[in-house]
Amino acid sequence: MAKDRFVETYSQGVVNVAKIIVDRETGVNYLLGSHGKQTGTGLTVLVDQDGKPVVTPID
Repeated sequence: MAKDRFVETYSQGVVNVAKIIVDRETGVNYLLGSHGKQTGTGLTVLVDQDGKPVVTPID
């Protein structure tokens, strides 16, 4: 059975949620944020101080 492509590596909050999700194929880190059930959800690439994507080494 194949691994899931995306893995959650960090989670904070219950109503106001922030999660870091890593793409197992590229190592790129994403921030998923949501505020309640009616406000919506956003997803963005995490970047370092130089504006380059944060990449986690892939095993």
